[in-house]
Amino acid sequence: MSTGAVIEVDFFNTYMVRRTLASDFKLVSGEDDDVIFYRFSWPAIATGVDIASTTELTAAGNDAIGNPEGEKNWYIEESRIRGGYNSTFTDQGVRAYLDEEYPQQQRRISTLIYSGIYNSRTGINQTNVFSVGDAITRSLDPVHGSIQLTHAEETNLIVFQENRIHRALIDKDTIYTTESGTQTQAGQKVIGQFVPYKGEYGISKNPESFAIYNYRKYFSDKNRNAIMRLSNDGLTEISMYGMQDYFRDELALISEENTTTTVSGIPQPTGSPPYLANSNGLGILVQFAADTIITPGMLITPITIGGDNRYVVSGGQTAAGGQMNIIVSPPFPPLNNGFSVPSPLSFSIKTKGKIKGGWDIHNKNYIASLQKTPNRITSASSSFETVAFDEKINGWVSFFTYKPDLIFSIVNNFYSITTQFITGTAIEPDLYRHHDGTTDNNRGLFYKVRKPSNVTFIFNENASIVKNFQTTSYEGSNGWEITSFKSGFTGFDPNPNGTSTYVQNQDVVDVNIKSYDEGLYTDPITGQPLRAGFDRKENRYVTNLISNSTAKAGEIIFGNQISGIKGYFATVTIETDETTQLGGAKELWAAGAKYVVSSY
Repeated sequence: MSTGAVIEVDFFNTYMVRRTLASDFKLVSGEDDDVIFYRFSWPAIATGVDIASTTELTAAGNDAIGNPEGEKNWYIEESRIRGGYNSTFTDQGVRAYLDEEYPQQQRRISTLIYSGIYNSRTGINQTNVFSVGDAITRSLDPVHGSIQLTHAEETNLIVFQENRIHRALIDKDTIYTTESGTQTQAGQKVIGQFVPYKGEYGISKNPESFAIYNYRKYFSDKNRNAIMRLSNDGLTEISMYGMQDYFRDELALISEENTTTTVSGIPQPTGSPPYLANSNGLGILVQFAADTIITPGMLITPITIGGDNRYVVSGGQTAAGGQMNIIVSPPFPPLNNGFSVPSPLSFSIKTKGKIKGGWDIHNKNYIASLQKTPNRITSASSSFETVAFDEKINGWVSFFTYKPDLIFSIVNNFYSITTQFITGTAIEPDLYRHHDGTTDNNRGLFYKVRKPSNVTFIFNENASIVKNFQTTSYEGSNGWEITSFKSGFTGFDPNPNGTSTYVQNQDVVDVNIKSYDEGLYTDPITGQPLRAGFDRKENRYVTNLISNSTAKAGEIIFGNQISGIKGYFATVTIETDETTQLGGAKELWAAGAKYVVSSY
């Protein structure tokens, strides 16, 4: 009769020596308790060597398949993050004080937990200690959703749930007085009471929208179609400042669900064997459709080797016509194995809508980039809106043409980062410094792609009078052109084509009114220089307006037979041209229009 033995574990600090086993390890020899493995390289596997016929090798030998000195790989594993097994000596470590026979894992989405502390004076680090004997957890009401973000501010911890925001007191408690006031005193708990901010607002599931400047915190609440500011005066819905309808519509289009986006490309022959861009197996040259976005982290299919999927590490435009050199990980097998890449290749990635937020330290603006899903197909279909909020005027001041993956400020500079590769253009992964005064003519240039700047405004003097806008002018620098000049709609009328639909009519100038330089031409008869578009008069740039609208029912004179644009008001878009001091400073001080009364 045998009895069981009780082994007492004195100390928690233990070491374990292991021999590595991997999918590419092959059994060479050995039986039962004496099993020996060797790691074979890709050439060995690809050449089809009979592994069973090989023999165990000594440290000084060579195996039969070209792998010098068979590898016996060992590593040391210990129970603590830093025990110092390779130091001169090690201590006895942390004593084991609890052994749970049936440990269970819990996921508490609205609970905070804190560990022990690190004492820099004594060197004792207990940040990995979570004592179950102490009350180290603090829970919020799960009805308000999961905790998405925490932010430390002085002796407070601001906790952002999906639908509520609290302030957690650190090392202090709140005492409520009989006069309905509050006082604080030193508390016994690290995380004290949770004090909610007034207002049913949260950060939804978009912690990436958070930005801070001094005591002002900015974030989005997609669940309420709002952009928020948290400051000393509490919560303020800054999206209400002239942009309520805009954010209501745009935030509703941002999906919280992952969407798989897939693009395809054709491997290009670049040597022997074909389809590989270089000999080390890291790169592959692929032909994509123009304007295709390739993102780090994309999964390449159908390439699977040894159970490992291949992922895009980086890429960049290497040739015209949409060819990109894609760097992959893990690498492909060496080329001398006769390995080739299947065709076509699919590149897929799972994405969801994002609301990227950041603080522009240069202009003192909060930047919010509303990026819808799917947002990784082509730059043309990659729907996004990047807007800026200015505290000085309490309003939204501008839209931007760049789509950042990260926005931040360091010292006195404002930066953004993109991680996308777009074929057929110059867009590559880039760290971009905004407002860079050290580089000339870089305005409107984001991630090596230049876009024009434009301003849209409304002429609406004497709103109840029908006007005929005859000329328009602006005060500023040379290089502005009008890309759109439209009156308001007249209302729905039956379609003159005879269909059972209705159309709205308006007077428009839907051809560009050229800038001062671009409109310069020579009269073929007189040889005199003339300008089609803006001309300079009394330090203002002035142009007349010629309608090119289609004929409306009952109209006798229409289109370019008449001068001016008729309507109660006019919506005008003025834009920088593509030639006049490209990328240089363009100033626009004021704009106006001359009109005559058409009717009261």
